[in-house]
Amino acid sequence: MQTFRIVVIGAGETGTPLLQQLLSAPFVQLIGVADLNLELPGIALARQHQIPVTDNFMDLVSQGAEVDIIIDVTGAAKVREQLRQYMVDSHNAHTVIMHERIALLMMSLSAGHLVDGKHGVQQYA
Repeated sequence: MQTFRIVVIGAGETGTPLLQQLLSAPFVQLIGVADLNLELPGIALARQHQIPVTDNFMDLVSQGAEVDIIIDVTGAAKVREQLRQYMVDSHNAHTVIMHERIALLMMSLSAGHLVDGKHGVQQYA
């Protein structure tokens, strides 16, 4: 069975339920989870499943073509900008960046109702 190798950026109110769904899928290999706050529930969940965690998302993104999909659920424009620029600079034509809105759509379809994304005031530097 082919697996999707995924990195999740954001482990808060949107990232945690997303991680729960991803962890239950046998066709998903979580490469790592990043968030500035390593005390969030999503980080604890990743650690319980021996998934690498970091407060520097570029540590995970820099794995290049080893990552199939980067799911950005931070809601931070600066993160999206850094991801896009890195893909251009690294000539990575393999990895796909999945925007938070698409993740919320997929989670909503799975739940059978609209799932709302929520973010605190913390922003990636």
